[in-house]
Amino acid sequence: MELDFEAILQTFMAECEEHFAKMEEALVALETNPDDDRLLEAIFRGAHTIKGNSASLGYPKVAGFAHVFEEMLQRFRARTLPVTQARITLLLLSLDALRQMVPEAIAGDDELQPQHIELLKQLANGGPDENLTLANLQPGDSPRRSFGRRQADAKNWMQRAGTIRVETKKLDRMLDLAGEIAIAQGRLRQALEEAGKENSEAHEAQDQVERLSLELQENIMKVRMVPVGPTFRQYIRTVRDVARDHGKCAMLSVMGEDVEVDVSIIEHLKDPLTHMIRNALDHGIEQPETRKARGKSPSGAISLKAFHEGANIVIQVTDDGAGLNRDKIVERAKLIAAVTEPEKLADPELYRMILEPGFSTADAVTDMSGRGIGMDVVRRNIEALRGSVGVESELGKGTTITVRLPLTLAIIEGFAIGISADTYILPLHAVSECLEMPVSEAAHNQAQGVIDLRGEPLPYVRLRSWFELTSPRPGREKIVVVELDGAKTGLVVDSLQGARQTVIKSLGDQFKNLQGISGSAIMGNGRVALIVDVSAVVREVIGSHGNGNVGRVLAKCDGNAARPTNMNSVSYH
Repeated sequence: MELDFEAILQTFMAECEEHFAKMEEALVALETNPDDDRLLEAIFRGAHTIKGNSASLGYPKVAGFAHVFEEMLQRFRARTLPVTQARITLLLLSLDALRQMVPEAIAGDDELQPQHIELLKQLANGGPDENLTLANLQPGDSPRRSFGRRQADAKNWMQRAGTIRVETKKLDRMLDLAGEIAIAQGRLRQALEEAGKENSEAHEAQDQVERLSLELQENIMKVRMVPVGPTFRQYIRTVRDVARDHGKCAMLSVMGEDVEVDVSIIEHLKDPLTHMIRNALDHGIEQPETRKARGKSPSGAISLKAFHEGANIVIQVTDDGAGLNRDKIVERAKLIAAVTEPEKLADPELYRMILEPGFSTADAVTDMSGRGIGMDVVRRNIEALRGSVGVESELGKGTTITVRLPLTLAIIEGFAIGISADTYILPLHAVSECLEMPVSEAAHNQAQGVIDLRGEPLPYVRLRSWFELTSPRPGREKIVVVELDGAKTGLVVDSLQGARQTVIKSLGDQFKNLQGISGSAIMGNGRVALIVDVSAVVREVIGSHGNGNVGRVLAKCDGNAARPTNMNSVSYH
């Protein structure tokens, strides 16, 4: 596996300087507040992180020095060594030495300089002696010049790295402002159109501003994009250690490390990935003896793969283990009465049962699984990110869990629909096709029903009824067919307004639990459009037609569902 070592070093240098700055500030504060354990812990954490990172990158000089630095801090924590001004001075000088060692180590110099060796002796002895002076420890430096030198070092490091650290909330604010500019431009465009085309120069200027605004928004989005590689690689050690603790042997391979995704999605991926990998280790990968008996390698293989698919990122966790046992899942589904006649379900639908709350086929509860919680957490967390989870498996050969997520949570590729005078946004990736409501079915005026879509029953819901709108419905309605994890549902709407890209706005805490709505967007005319939570609507509609079982919908129809009179549908993939 090829690594971009230069990028790793850039990150290492940037993180070291960040830790050095925090440790220096805490040491100065500790001098006047020697009993403040929080300051001591902050310094200790920084030293420990630098030591670990240096050791993992193969810089023993830095790691060894940081270890001795850490040992003195440990004596402070144990109260076997009092915090004094002289010892704080020693630690500050040692911090300067570490700051000097890092770029030297990266440049290939792994030998300690005489002043560094002297500092090590002082640290090991627990404090300075009468020979400790700035002159013999930092030649050519003075207390007044050291701070300026450190600032210059930091600046040079960051210039070499070609990167700066920016808080995510600042990027969020920039994106919000770009969205507000786009909204204001839409209103200005509308005002210019209403005023007529007398002033062509104003229209030309408006076109140019719109192009620049779009480019600004796209570049802000690019800044927010980060590769998934560093997050994926964190699990290589996890797989090795967890497997060993449970008497198994397994290795993780990572593919698609360069695939980029919004930084906000990365933060929400960690828990689901942890649960999926631990589930693969516990339920999937067999004991070495069992694998040998089945003609497999004693070491199990788990792969973590990422790739782009349209406006989505797809993440797959695959293992070559035992696979899902269909009979066990059916037995468990009957036991907890999750669905009726689970044995009649198709494999993809049955396997999705492992994502339900409290569902587990484990014979006993272990420290890794067995309570039926982990995969439920995966489903809920992924759906909260406007994503979906699919499960494929073959007995004796392994299991693949596929997660599909939007590339960003800040912008949605949406499909606008109209109900009465209001506009709603559907995630474009969920829209399969659009068609007219059959005349025979429209006459029923039901909130929900089932129609025949090319020989297959399609349950539908009128969004007008779902959102309890009282305005009269039009004479001709449209059906937007949405698909979620293989389950199709029709959403009956008044009009189709087409695809558009919109910036997502939060509804705030007071509306965060609003059923069927996941956010909002401000349209070009200044009005608010609500974003429909398709997963919530689909689950509710499918559930009302058969306890979550699409197969039950087929039985309910019995071939008598209304057949659309106009099947010339329009596809929006």
